[in-house]
Amino acid sequence: MQKQKEQEIVIGKHVFGNLFDISPKLISDLKFIQDAVTSAASVGKMHIIKTISKKFKVKGSSENGGVSVIALIIESHISVHTWPESGYATVDIYSCGEDADPYKAFSYLVKALKPKHYKRYFANRSNK
Repeated sequence: MQKQKEQEIVIGKHVFGNLFDISPKLISDLKFIQDAVTSAASVGKMHIIKTISKKFKVKGSSENGGVSVIALIIESHISVHTWPESGYATVDIYSCGEDADPYKAFSYLVKALKPKHYKRYFANRSNK
């Protein structure tokens, strides 16, 4: 009789949240958000493959709109989306692998963006 091979455990940690009452000037600055995402990846021991970014305009206005920065990382992804007109941002960090620390990356982004308050959530994305 053959011994059944134990199913491999997929380690997936998903930390995400909403950040409120942030300086509109800060979260409409594409370069600042790009740099913050790059630093957050480093702090969280994640390795960026490629980053894509987009700056938006407020419809029907000359005001700067929000930005979206998405980093494809070896371990999965980091994304930040902002709405300066509401002082609001969302952060999503999903990582696989035991060494990556999405909590540290999330905390770094909170410190960088300086919201007056935020909500953080966690989902275990493992197969057990």
